[in-house]
Amino acid sequence: MNSGSEVTVGDVGPPPLARASVDRAARHRTDPRWLARAWDRSRVLVVDSAAGGRAFVRDDGTGAGLGLVLVGPEQAPAVAVEDRIFLGTDDDGTPIFAVDAALGAAVPDAARLVTVRDVGHLLGDRDAGLFTTAAALVGWHARHPYAASTGLATRAVDGGWSRVDSDGARNWPRTDPAVIALLTDGVAGPAGRCLLANHHARRGDGQHRLYSCLAGFVEPGESAEAALAREVAEEVGMTLSRSTYVASQSWPFPGTLMLGYLAYVDPEQPIRPDPEEIVRARWFSRAEVSAILAGERVDSGDGFVVRLAPPASIAAYLIHGWVVD
Repeated sequence: MNSGSEVTVGDVGPPPLARASVDRAARHRTDPRWLARAWDRSRVLVVDSAAGGRAFVRDDGTGAGLGLVLVGPEQAPAVAVEDRIFLGTDDDGTPIFAVDAALGAAVPDAARLVTVRDVGHLLGDRDAGLFTTAAALVGWHARHPYAASTGLATRAVDGGWSRVDSDGARNWPRTDPAVIALLTDGVAGPAGRCLLANHHARRGDGQHRLYSCLAGFVEPGESAEAALAREVAEEVGMTLSRSTYVASQSWPFPGTLMLGYLAYVDPEQPIRPDPEEIVRARWFSRAEVSAILAGERVDSGDGFVVRLAPPASIAAYLIHGWVVD
């Protein structure tokens, strides 16, 4: 499978969750004295891992969209010193931390509780990066109170970027690579088509069906390109001819790095959906996808209205880029 120039993506900027402007300042993670002093002058993002990684956002008042609610250290929930997660420093040098705590019933003025999935595409670069990183880290800590190798209890160290047990065995946050591809027929203009699928995990609400790209995890011993070809063959029974890497983004549900591709398959091949994973897969013209993005009702062909992948996802990014190309 060779890279091909026939498949391209429009210039739509980076994926929604691939934006960040905060300096991670990793050099400070192993300096407890610096971290202690930094906490006193920091801003803190409170994320509730038990509520699916939710945090508060409010309209930032600038007309630019939503902004994360950051609080001073005196307003932050009380947690152990080692459970303060150092995210980095802002442009003006202000340290930013995250803590995992229940957000309770008290809602800040004009704020609402959301996940990265809900608003990642609406946040500015700084907040999109902060929220994505914080959600991934608090989730990882919540899932790893014990070391897999020893079974011993672990505690957070290095500003929240590692955990260690009483024997000194260390664990680091894990990021699992996955591939995702928008399959196309390579035709330019409104008649060009892409292949989208409705997965069993997202069957819909009785009236709608969510259609998205094909995706799957990279298995041990595989390259990303080999995984992509395998997933296409497994999910829709088609042979992938060419692929072009586009971009990647974190997807902290719980800790995946999505590697996004545009790919070409011969549309003369029959579609053979895997019944264990795929409810239905079909070709959509560029004109149909444009109509769906514009809010028009498009029938999926089996009596349901089509919905596309959520805007914060890299699937939506690939689809939108193909439409505007």
